[in-house]
Amino acid sequence: MEQGKPDLKQYWKDNVKYLVLLMSIWFVVSYGFGILLVEPLNAIQIGGFKLGFWFAQQGSIYVFIILIFIYVWLMNKLDKKYHVNE
Repeated sequence: MEQGKPDLKQYWKDNVKYLVLLMSIWFVVSYGFGILLVEPLNAIQIGGFKLGFWFAQQGSIYVFIILIFIYVWLMNKLDKKYHVNE
């Protein structure tokens, strides 16, 4: 790597690592909690709704929105680390 030039290969490697991690979390929440584990989670109720139903209908959406904000925060840190921020 030349002086002052960012290592873009490592930058994209780290970016893909973040994407895989965050999308894996979303997969576990949406598919795992909303479909595979719905029966055990339905034994728990929050606000009169079964927890498995809540994850299937709303929880995965909320988690996805939270993961978007986490991704933005991680990418801002990554941009500064590799000096590619705007």
